[in-house]
Amino acid sequence: MLKKILRYAWQGVFYGLFAAAIGYFSSAPAYVSFPPDSALIKASFSHAGQPIEGCRVRSAEELASLPPNMRVAIHCGRERSSVKFELELDGKIMYRADLPPSGLSRDGVSTVYQKFPVTAGRHHLRVRLKDSARAPDFNFTRETYIDLQPGQIRVVEFNARNGGFVIK
Repeated sequence: MLKKILRYAWQGVFYGLFAAAIGYFSSAPAYVSFPPDSALIKASFSHAGQPIEGCRVRSAEELASLPPNMRVAIHCGRERSSVKFELELDGKIMYRADLPPSGLSRDGVSTVYQKFPVTAGRHHLRVRLKDSARAPDFNFTRETYIDLQPGQIRVVEFNARNGGFVIK
């Protein structure tokens, strides 16, 4: 009987210590996502590059050499260009990437998700994107001044249908 009472007492002590540890770690130490005088810029988007090669008309000999179910007169390659992306803040390049297309046939989207902690205040932001291997330079560019408050998060998104970069 005494053994049973001691066992329950020790279980109570250990349960109490476990509950105290959970209670302590639920409120301390305080979590700080980034320093109080900082802000955050995020670049987050997915974009499919342009096809590497254009469509071409197959010759009669090419069509004859193909199986009947694959005889399509116009052939378009599936492989897409890599997407080149640059984010520049106050004249300093914060991020530069050559993002390959996803997929086994390299025909999917290129994705970027990056975070940049910066000091709060006014900054000159320039973002550029090149999505065609045939284009000599970046085909989408956006330059703007942004005012960042401490703790503020700004997101750089890209949507080619809506004209390019959107900064929220």
